Amino acid sequence: MEKLWAGRAAKQLDQLADDFNSSIHFDQRMFEEDLTGSMAHAAMLGAKGINSPEDTEAILAGLESILADLKSGALEIDPAAEDIHMFNEAELTRRIGDAGKRLHTARSRNDQVALDLRLWLRKEIANIRALTAELIRAICDKAQDSRDAIVPGYTHLQRAQPIVFAHHLLAYGMMLERDLGRLSDAAKRVNISPLGSGALAGTTYPIDREMTAKALGMDGYTLNSIDGVSDRDFVAETCSALALLMMHLSRLSEELILWCSWEFRYVELDDAYTTGSSIMPQKKNADMAELIRGKTGRVYGNLMGILTVLKGLPLAYNKDMQEDKEGLFDSVDTAKMCLQVMTPMIATMTINRESMRNAAAKGFINATDLADYLVRKGLPFRSAYKIVGQIVAECTNKGLVLETLPLEAYQAHSELFTKDLFDAISLETCVSQRTSPGSVSAPSLDAQFAFLANAVEGL
Repeated sequence: MEKLWAGRAAKQLDQLADDFNSSIHFDQRMFEEDLTGSMAHAAMLGAKGINSPEDTEAILAGLESILADLKSGALEIDPAAEDIHMFNEAELTRRIGDAGKRLHTARSRNDQVALDLRLWLRKEIANIRALTAELIRAICDKAQDSRDAIVPGYTHLQRAQPIVFAHHLLAYGMMLERDLGRLSDAAKRVNISPLGSGALAGTTYPIDREMTAKALGMDGYTLNSIDGVSDRDFVAETCSALALLMMHLSRLSEELILWCSWEFRYVELDDAYTTGSSIMPQKKNADMAELIRGKTGRVYGNLMGILTVLKGLPLAYNKDMQEDKEGLFDSVDTAKMCLQVMTPMIATMTINRESMRNAAAKGFINATDLADYLVRKGLPFRSAYKIVGQIVAECTNKGLVLETLPLEAYQAHSELFTKDLFDAISLETCVSQRTSPGSVSAPSLDAQFAFLANAVEGL
């Protein structure tokens, strides 16, 4: 295929160099965005009288036919083309003749590729936000089912205070809600049209940039033509948002892996999301969660990749920027796949309330509540803290827990202890009495559910 930029060079590009330079094998996924952007550009050229009505009509009809044929499979993308932009333009010219050569008037591949990537990314961000919302709904559904499941809350991976499993799950819902916000913010900066920037300095033709931006559903156009073709902040920002999203999925995956182990047995993952061992018949491995945890690293790498590509680039466009796509495409594909696996994995997992309750009964996780009991009777917190520490040590030496230590032993440490202390330190009381906003109590959980329901409404 003859290069559309042929004319300046005196000899053919070396075949290895040509392959090295080509991006068709990965940017062909933007064929629809490229054709859509070209239609908006062609319509504007016609409206401004830059192209004739006849040429405009032929160009638009040709572009629409190419799009229909690519979608149906009637037309296959030529792998010998340098990129999707040149393939589409060459195919247009093949179909409608010289009129097709007028499409690229007042446009450069620099603003064309920037537009295509923005259009593609706008669509994919919407898809990822919808998938994230589905995961939030699955988490909320499972949390509603586990409002009564008392489980230890942890710090330093040590049992700390009693909570309900719903509260723990909803923490991930809050993380994912922030991911929705970050993706939404990124989408606002994605949805700006660079079309009309030309190669870097704009164009001498009387184009209407607002017309093309509106036709493409974009919120405006770039105000500096150099920035319009050289900006890839939106790629880095999206990769950053996806890296944070994957970090949250990885943390949840890590806990699922722990929770379904024999050491915890808090949950059991459905057989559809686990695998066995080739040699150990008893094994049920949380491989899907492990893969999500592992794939997070590649998304981190893609973020560092684009930041490194951009860090030393002079203005305006440089071929280095062709490296903006593969990492971004991979991050988008990876995040979508992980969300699509995580959502049903959460929805189908079984909660083992008995194991959770047994774990909560150990580890003195109601010790803070015992100290608060003394504080309510007038003792300074630090004094109460010391007394409870001594009581925990005594229980440990005697093989007891706070609930089984006799009242007489308590009163040996402080005369403030009376028999009502056992109600005060029951796990159910410890949970229900934590009434501060954002806590584990039922009214707080209701507020959290309402917040997340509002966050995913319409997605």
